[in-house]
Amino acid sequence: MPVFSSRLSPSRLRLAALLLLGGVLCLFPYRHYHSADNLLETVRERDFISIHTRNTPTTYYEGRHGPIGFEYELMRRFADHLGVSLALDARHNADSVLNAVREEGDLGAAALPLDPTQQGLLFSRPILELQPVLVYRRGLPPVSEPESLAGLSIGTIRGSGTDRVLRELQAEHPELGWRESSELEVAELLSRVEDGRLDAAVVYEHQFRTNRIFFPGVERGFLLGKPLSMAWAFPARGGLGLQQEANRFLDELKHEGELDRLVAQHFGHDDYLEYVGARVFISQLNEHLPTYAELFREAARNTGFDWKLLAALAYQESHWDPQATSPTGVRGLMMLTQPTANELGVDDRLDPAESVNGGARYLRQLMDRLPESIQGEDRLYMAMAAYNVGLGHLYDARKITEELGGDPDRWADVREALPLLQQQAWHSKTRHGYARGGEPVIYVRNIRRYYEILTYVDRSQQQYLQLAEPGSGEAASPPLFDIIDPIL
Repeated sequence: MPVFSSRLSPSRLRLAALLLLGGVLCLFPYRHYHSADNLLETVRERDFISIHTRNTPTTYYEGRHGPIGFEYELMRRFADHLGVSLALDARHNADSVLNAVREEGDLGAAALPLDPTQQGLLFSRPILELQPVLVYRRGLPPVSEPESLAGLSIGTIRGSGTDRVLRELQAEHPELGWRESSELEVAELLSRVEDGRLDAAVVYEHQFRTNRIFFPGVERGFLLGKPLSMAWAFPARGGLGLQQEANRFLDELKHEGELDRLVAQHFGHDDYLEYVGARVFISQLNEHLPTYAELFREAARNTGFDWKLLAALAYQESHWDPQATSPTGVRGLMMLTQPTANELGVDDRLDPAESVNGGARYLRQLMDRLPESIQGEDRLYMAMAAYNVGLGHLYDARKITEELGGDPDRWADVREALPLLQQQAWHSKTRHGYARGGEPVIYVRNIRRYYEILTYVDRSQQQYLQLAEPGSGEAASPPLFDIIDPIL
């Protein structure tokens, strides 16, 4: 569905929204009202830029607080750089974006491989290295070289560039065959590998790093071919102006270090949970979460949290064991101390309903007690850290953060200071003294990953329910894959 984002006036945003949502853009594509060589001028005159993209975790998707994704961040910054609004059409797959750019719109940004042979298109400077990697189902014999691929059912995404790499590999290994589809995205490919509908898949390494935590049954195999380059695509009919302005923008981001920061933010963290831990969590999710899911939903309605966040916190605390008891005396699903339970009016910490309700109210109290200067997700992460280590120690860490020149209102800075509470040179100067400050860092990190898994599973279940509706099953649809046979 098209999405608008703007830093400009609401009236301009409404104008762009009316144009797109009213269908005017479909009736009068941009090629009909800008002449050659002036696409950049046209974009600035009309006050918004139209971009074709894909709805994927590595490109663009709707997060808890609005649109997010690596390329979305770049697109939004580019629109700001031009001083215009942003109009997105995310109804595409990898195979359809380029044709859409040729026919209408201003730019394609959808993890596109740079390909100068494409007719009617111009490409930006390289943005990100795209390294194809072969992944396979855990339990199969190790797949470590091209000779291991014979006889395997392999899937990939048509038009993404990985299909091109497979064709190049087939020239050297004519026994190689595979299936390719423009109807699937990376997560769906990995799901088919994990459940046995495919043996293996070829995706990009950064895509696998982003998705691998959700698919602990998929193993990394080996790299295929030389890296490709991600780039933006522009219609050649519009001249060089917009492409050259995009290159200037991307060069500035690279020079300032912002491009590398975004790459690290979106693709640099894939080791938060061990695979064994992820597999255990998913098995517990299927076995135990249904028993308590409604308790988390009710507590979420009463406190304003996402129920999946409360469930993730409870798993970190007790692994959803209502009888859990620690050596220090904290007990129950939410592992409440006796003084905290008394303060909250929780009579029986081992009663799941009381524990979940009490734990959710306690987290809300911690959030409400934080300074108003802490905003957004920083506020939530610090409240979770305080749930683990105590509000006093969190305040001590904020003071250390300030002393080190960091921002005490940013979780990214405070989490660097928390482990210093374990060092005498630092905790001796604080009000509350020593704390095992490394624990809340891991605590928050794990909860965030558990929450991501729960969000993925919940979203997938909704999609499966839609697919299960009468007339929407695979049997009634065209084949998802085209078969590329060996050439022997």
